[in-house]
Amino acid sequence: MLQSKHNLHIKYVRRLAQRKFRERERKFIIEGVRFLEEALKVNWPLELVMHTPGIAVQYRAGQLLEILARRCVPLLTVDDSLFQKLADTESPQGMLAVARVPEELEADPRIWAAQGRDLMVLVDGIRDPGNLGTVIRCADAAGAGGVLLLKGSVDPYNPKTLRSTMGSIFHVPLISVGESDRLLLQIPEAGWRLVVGEPGAGKLIHQCDLTGRVVLAVGSEADGVSGAVRQAACEKVRIPMPGRAESLNAGVAAGIMLYEAVRQRTL
Repeated sequence: MLQSKHNLHIKYVRRLAQRKFRERERKFIIEGVRFLEEALKVNWPLELVMHTPGIAVQYRAGQLLEILARRCVPLLTVDDSLFQKLADTESPQGMLAVARVPEELEADPRIWAAQGRDLMVLVDGIRDPGNLGTVIRCADAAGAGGVLLLKGSVDPYNPKTLRSTMGSIFHVPLISVGESDRLLLQIPEAGWRLVVGEPGAGKLIHQCDLTGRVVLAVGSEADGVSGAVRQAACEKVRIPMPGRAESLNAGVAAGIMLYEAVRQRTL
């Protein structure tokens, strides 16, 4: 059983709390029985699993540990008090894993189309982990082909983002966009339409045709999308808000836009 904070495995997991280290190692931490179950369902590559001594007596956790052992995933037992320091949650379930970041899809609209994808979400400057997690979860539920992340957006492998995805991080491809100017030129060239959500737009979301190859763009609550994304948009749309609220958070707005696309595609 690991009891020392100086253990190399313990040090490594603690360093994965830092975004730069996660990006360099291309690994991240997932916590909890349900999250690990979801990872196993899709055969997500796990480097190792750490658990507290008493968790094996719980039925679901015990079953999970047996499956992990059969798959030859290294299992390390960690002292309760030390595990508490590793976990990001206030009341940890006693199990976490080091998971690998997958190879990303290319930021090329021609490739998405060739793979049969026809609905994508572009995230521009969302900095709240909960909002990004909700966007990813909604994209998963709506059957979107992927989520594009422009520079300045929060890390999708931030623990709070991961929890907000409720496991959808394993189902929706994420695409980090290095050169947004190039992507914004390629989108229309490849036959896609960039539709931007904007509170002051003249057209309502349900008045916009979302049945073809569409990239739905959503920005931060404070600033919206960047000027470059706004300028590249083929259409700007707004969500009808007959009430007195001035705005919706980015996660909710993305969900409404996605489900309007779903509605139109299932008519």
